[in-house]
Amino acid sequence: VQLQASGGGLVQAGGSLRLSCAASGRTFSSYAMGWFRQAPGKEREFVATVSWSGTSTVYADSVKGRFTISRDNAKNTVYLQMNSLKPEDTAVYYCASYSGSYPSRIEALYEHWGQGTLVTVSS
Repeated sequence: VQLQASGGGLVQAGGSLRLSCAASGRTFSSYAMGWFRQAPGKEREFVATVSWSGTSTVYADSVKGRFTISRDNAKNTVYLQMNSLKPEDTAVYYCASYSGSYPSRIEALYEHWGQGTLVTVSS
């Protein structure tokens, strides 16, 4: 599976962005998907994950209620809708996949990673 993330950019605090992650390969629907982020000077951290079917999701506490992960298996794409953005959301956002059915926040499980897309939130 090859992953291509897009949709990052500069936004003011309180604004919204939608990230997309397009996957190649016919087995996209077999993979659980996740979004992770890495802020400057910090380690990469879990943001959100969705099951292969799209029916089960898990969020980091820091984004719960503001971000929504979803997927469209017909389009081989996973999305991250980010609302009420804060300066502390500034980071490079990565999408990733692993060959499991259930959503997982465990980074080590993820086998394939996209190149990352930069989100900058100004105050």
